[in-house]
Amino acid sequence: MKQLIQSYKTGELGLFDVPAPVCGDNGVVIRTRSSLVSAGTEKMIVDLAKKSLIGKAQARPDLVKQVITKMKQEGIKNTLEKVFTKLDTPIPLGYSCVGEVLEVGKNITGVTVGDRVACGGAGYANHSEINYVPKNLFVKIPDSVSDEDASFVTVGAIALQGVRQTAPTIGERVAVIGLGLLGQLTVQLLKANGCKVIGTDFDPRKLELAKEMGADAVCAPEDIIAATKNFSDGRGVDAVIITASTSSNQPVADAGEICRQKGRVVIVGLVGMDIPREHYYKKELELKLSMAYGPGRYDAQYEEQGIDYPIAHVRWTEQRNFEAFIALIEEGKVTPQKLLTHRIAFEQALEAYDLLEGKIKEYYLGIVLKYRESSSGSRKPIAVNNRSTNVNQINVGLIGAGNFTKGVILPTLNKISAYHLTGVCTATGVSAHSTGKKHNFKFITTDADDLIQHNEINTVLITTRHNDHGEKVIRAIKEGKHVFVEKPLTIDESELEVIRVKYTKAEKPAILQVGYNRRFAPLVQKMRGIIGKHQASINYRVNAGVIPMNSWIQDPVVGGGRILGELCHFVDTCMFLANSKPTSVFATAIKKADQSIPDEDNVNVIITFENGSIATITYVAFGNRELPKEFIEVFAPEIAMQMDNFRELTVYQGTSKDRTKSSNQDKGFEAEFEAFAAAIKSGNPAISFEDLYAVSKVTFKVLESLRNGEVVKI
Repeated sequence: MKQLIQSYKTGELGLFDVPAPVCGDNGVVIRTRSSLVSAGTEKMIVDLAKKSLIGKAQARPDLVKQVITKMKQEGIKNTLEKVFTKLDTPIPLGYSCVGEVLEVGKNITGVTVGDRVACGGAGYANHSEINYVPKNLFVKIPDSVSDEDASFVTVGAIALQGVRQTAPTIGERVAVIGLGLLGQLTVQLLKANGCKVIGTDFDPRKLELAKEMGADAVCAPEDIIAATKNFSDGRGVDAVIITASTSSNQPVADAGEICRQKGRVVIVGLVGMDIPREHYYKKELELKLSMAYGPGRYDAQYEEQGIDYPIAHVRWTEQRNFEAFIALIEEGKVTPQKLLTHRIAFEQALEAYDLLEGKIKEYYLGIVLKYRESSSGSRKPIAVNNRSTNVNQINVGLIGAGNFTKGVILPTLNKISAYHLTGVCTATGVSAHSTGKKHNFKFITTDADDLIQHNEINTVLITTRHNDHGEKVIRAIKEGKHVFVEKPLTIDESELEVIRVKYTKAEKPAILQVGYNRRFAPLVQKMRGIIGKHQASINYRVNAGVIPMNSWIQDPVVGGGRILGELCHFVDTCMFLANSKPTSVFATAIKKADQSIPDEDNVNVIITFENGSIATITYVAFGNRELPKEFIEVFAPEIAMQMDNFRELTVYQGTSKDRTKSSNQDKGFEAEFEAFAAAIKSGNPAISFEDLYAVSKVTFKVLESLRNGEVVKI
């Protein structure tokens, strides 16, 4: 299938062949019939992507600050590699479309194959021939509503949410600043609500259109003070909705001046927000920002998993705003088609962006892309190159290509000649395409079975979200593949036991390795060599930083939380340094009153080992991020060591003091994959399965200890 993609690094736009998405349990796959080009939002995205590196930095000073902090902690080289990897991330354009249902997920009711649906959501309702859309981001379309009208559903929901935030009452007088698509729809929605409306814009054509859409009065921005005074009988308007898109602060300043005492100002568009105090303070104005399409936006549980808010508590969600907007179209109270200026075939989609960039000198407002009815939902792998594959090589099938994989794992694999990148599978065709092209994979796909069951692939790398790890490890083991899985091995204790049985009794013995890279770090290796067979006291401090509650990592079903998802790293490192098997664990957590993060994000864990060694892991999320993340102290007979964030090691031994420093962090990633390659060649694992099993077991027992407040035997 074809999809419109932009490179964030270069700004280049293009229609590319990508594999169609797989249908998840909580959504549908659609064949797109039409999609709306959002002139304001998409122009902003396109313009930002086409800026120089300096221009991008100037536009996002908040990210520049993060980069500087990371340089201090991890080194310049490591940080810049991650930054440039991030810049290489492709952008799927589009967020509002109409399509015909091709596949229905097993948890979806009320919709069948062949139904027309209106879809919203960045990353889902893309300018793409085929799209996968989760359940809360689509609604059925009545027969009387056209594709073109329904394709406005996301922009319509944004306008509708802005009006809802304004809470207008019948007869109120409302000003709309900015009369692009959002502004024009806002005018119609306010009129449907029984309001008197005045609109303002620099473009005379948009002023005329607003009059056609029902505005009672219009004016140029320079006349807004006088016009609204006359419009409101000298009292000031009851409310202002700002739908403009500009870096200027003038719309906010004008809104404060034209509003009546105790009036309301709602910001929907992206504008400058240096709030002038005088009018807002003296008039005691209410200022609100409207959040996109409504409640549910930016909530992964709502958008990705389909978990709805109870209607009694949240009346208008994203999806319910979609429904309301479609109903208004059906009733004839909103007429989006009147805003259309261009209908462009999807094959010529780049013409739409030539309009936005001014390369084509034509007036535009609403632009709809039209799709061929012959588009299919085939998910056949797409060849990236036709190079041959040697069955005696380590032929890699990669499942998952998130930021960590693209920023760390793939650059590392490319340094090691033993690995040959054969196939890559990601959830979206966009990611598969960009990853496959950049790293010269032989083929790309969105179906993991294409890799796990592929005859040429003998090694599977699993770097998906945590809940996916165990199941794919089991499938790969069954197929006799070597497996490298990013931590954790699994977030399900019963699944751990299944893995143990399947791996130890596999008909085709293979290597299994989990991404515990820290034990391969040069400084950790040196520490282990110095400790030797001595008993040791190990103190491992981790300044982990906050991960918000709405992150997938904190979701117990998807990420499993930070104990299972990250603490396993430090358990493994301690076990490696102790050179012994764990026997018991005790954990205690700081109970936080505000519950902004889980209690288990701030824990102390004590692990005892068979050889008498003890490890204490202090894992905290609420510390200051300026402090480097990891610090290890080890005490053994006549030995003391301090390792600071994988950049400095100080060893006190006898009467001597030795210090090793590095300008960049080395957390052992390259050594880890060198060891995995050597293990495949020799048949001897770099990390024993007993160790892998023990690390996972400890993390499950940490959670048990936190629950019951007791020491737990391993």
